[in-house]
Amino acid sequence: MCGISGILTADRYQDALETVIRRMQIAIQHRGPDDAGLYISTNRQAALAHTRLSILDLSPAGHQPMSASDGRYWITFNGEIYNFRQLRQNLISQGEQFYSQTDTEVILRLYQRMGHNCVKYLRGMFAFAIWDNLEKTCFLARDPLGIKPLYYWQSGSTLIFASELRAVLASSLPTVNMSKSGLYGYLVTGSVPEPHTLIEDIYCLPAGHWLYWQSTGVKKEQYWQINFTPEQISPQEAQEKTHAALVDSIEHHFISDVPVGIFLSGGIDSTTVLALASQTQKEQLSTYSIAFEETQWNEGEIAKQIAKEFGAKHTEYKVTASAAKELLPKFLDAIDQPSIDGFNTFCVSKVARESGTKVVLSGLGGDELFAGYQSFVKIPQMVAKSKQLKAIPMLATSAGTALAHWGVPPKIKRLGDFLRGSPSSSTAYRSFRGIFSHTEACTLAHQYVESPPTSFHWENYLNNQQLTFTLEDEVSFLELSCYMRNQLLRDSDVMSMAWGLELRVPLVDSSLLEAVAPIPSNLRLAFGKKLLIAAVPNLPDWVVNRPKRGFFFPYEQWMAGEWRDYFSNITASNDIPLKPWYRRWSLAVLKYWWEQVTK
Repeated sequence: MCGISGILTADRYQDALETVIRRMQIAIQHRGPDDAGLYISTNRQAALAHTRLSILDLSPAGHQPMSASDGRYWITFNGEIYNFRQLRQNLISQGEQFYSQTDTEVILRLYQRMGHNCVKYLRGMFAFAIWDNLEKTCFLARDPLGIKPLYYWQSGSTLIFASELRAVLASSLPTVNMSKSGLYGYLVTGSVPEPHTLIEDIYCLPAGHWLYWQSTGVKKEQYWQINFTPEQISPQEAQEKTHAALVDSIEHHFISDVPVGIFLSGGIDSTTVLALASQTQKEQLSTYSIAFEETQWNEGEIAKQIAKEFGAKHTEYKVTASAAKELLPKFLDAIDQPSIDGFNTFCVSKVARESGTKVVLSGLGGDELFAGYQSFVKIPQMVAKSKQLKAIPMLATSAGTALAHWGVPPKIKRLGDFLRGSPSSSTAYRSFRGIFSHTEACTLAHQYVESPPTSFHWENYLNNQQLTFTLEDEVSFLELSCYMRNQLLRDSDVMSMAWGLELRVPLVDSSLLEAVAPIPSNLRLAFGKKLLIAAVPNLPDWVVNRPKRGFFFPYEQWMAGEWRDYFSNITASNDIPLKPWYRRWSLAVLKYWWEQVTK
């Protein structure tokens, strides 16, 4: 895992190329504490930077930017390719010679042979750029599920890219204005929706896309998409297929030249990762978790018990109120873009890295793929009720308008927004996952922009390819493409890399998804992750039968106590309540981040 950045230009920025790329590299040096490198093309049209966290081939042979033997192609790569050994062997059989044991060199060789089609053969998490020093072009790509971020800004023939937004800003080339679409999306959902960022004209390359730069223009194309087209599969076949795909993913995610640990929360997903790892790995496993003094939030004991069950060496970090107060400023400084999450990953990453671990596995993704959220129940209910109301002319619209304007609880205001729109899964999802209502978001946005947008096209997440999706499939698609990608994966990347830690997500794997996606939704999305549980028979009953609860911190108490200096000066209109806690949090974090960006 690493940090990448680069500049591609054919105009006035060429003279300042080295100065700019060094500023960008410094901004992401925390992502790669083991090594750093620069490449500037002879014609000064390209500059690539890299900071390295050494995981595969720890020798200097893994140094980046890396070039092909003839010097034509240069790559800067962030991520891990889990099937690189198989790809490497295939390439050797075709006459290729390798000079390292890295997955980076495999990508380079594949691109030499296949061009942009190389991405279709890569299994893993990745964001990379390959400069062609002969054709004077650059190919950039991002992994299918968006595990690794890739931000870019374009003006004329100049394109800047990086692993984090802060590195793009460190170039000092973009004008720092708040993005109206990014801001509105953040206020409504608690994270910035892809492809937008909070800075105008800076974008995130969408998951499953590649981008091709040449001095005359840029081409962008999607190469991968989630497909839930069902097949005839029996319940027994579904369990066997899911079990085999899970084991295969776990085995691939342990490919490393350094030890791999596991984040253990006490829930079904992280326990699943540990349970399968205990079957596939010979060495003792190491697990890491967070505990609290506040008993109503503390799941430390259950995590300890699970670790003991599977013979893992367990490390627990007790986050006290005083420790949280000390960590908060460091967390705020680590934020690349605000969200209402991330502090938990920041804390557990700290303990894992300080224990000497460089790679960890997380159970992220199980809820989205196997129906672990209440959204899989509530959203179909909301759509059905809305359709009933729509059958009575004007009733739904009138009720929605009244609730949106006069409702007091935040959920009621968002429900009003939903009833005024179409009775679709995307509008219901926005209401269910929402933070502020449309009216509230527009009012709050005036602090940063003059004229916020009046709508956001959430239905764009569901396109015409999803004609075979059931309503439950649509919820899964939205959870994978919105909440997981825009918030959970993005925060996991930034907050783990803040400590120089590589975080892998074996339940967010394109091969795993492709294997289980054809399982009909009545089996795959039987509520409560029934298929996942059935596919992993060595899950302890006392874990499976525990009531589901999210992984929560005592934020409300801390914001009123130890953290009050950061959260007490947040104000809003009298008709915009700042409870639950995440509403106040979202505004405070946004304010702090914007002040730092505009210094």
